[in-house]
Amino acid sequence: EKRYETMPYKKCGDSGLKLPALSLGLWHNFGDNADYNNMCQMCFTAFDHGITHFDLANNYGPEAGSAERNFGKILHDNLKAYRDEMIISTKAGYYMWPGPYGDFGSKKYLTASLDQSLKRMNLDYVDIFYHHRMDPNTPLYETMWALDSIVKSGKALYAGLSNYDGETMKKAAEILTQLNCPFIINQNRYSIFDRTIENNGLLDAVNSEKKGLIIFSPLAQGLLTD
Repeated sequence: EKRYETMPYKKCGDSGLKLPALSLGLWHNFGDNADYNNMCQMCFTAFDHGITHFDLANNYGPEAGSAERNFGKILHDNLKAYRDEMIISTKAGYYMWPGPYGDFGSKKYLTASLDQSLKRMNLDYVDIFYHHRMDPNTPLYETMWALDSIVKSGKALYAGLSNYDGETMKKAAEILTQLNCPFIINQNRYSIFDRTIENNGLLDAVNSEKKGLIIFSPLAQGLLTD
């Protein structure tokens, strides 16, 4: 009860999903070089104050995969009863393993990566699965087809895009609409030190397409704090 009294929630684009005003990203401080008890306390404090969205990626750590593995243990040991109150997201698109199928945006890579992520977190599905960055070498249709296949397989509820510019995001949105895939959200860096999305068309694109926009590094990884 306290959680929902202390954190405002906002609808994500034109979908029915609502996200808290703040989310907890597990980019750093959740790898194997961090203290496990501290990880637990960060997750518990966040959840107790209404932060119900936990955001990960396949390569978060360090080392890659360790943030998902540690979060899976925290979830299984302490928060499993609250899974239906939580939004859990993960991503794939950056380098994860050697060879031609461990990076960027092929259907082979995205499908295999999410299977590995679900295994690490001991989950049947994630709420949002993002393609983590644009891929200049894979046809955009293939990447969107992969996201659509993943959602329709039940391994993710919604599709998202991360680090896309406005023009590419609009093309992706058109494909996903044709595929009847619930694409709802974009994740991009934004702060007074990095205002790229104001100049690459993304702000206009998310407004015209009625998609959500979630920001990472709003405090520039601490540079904008004291």
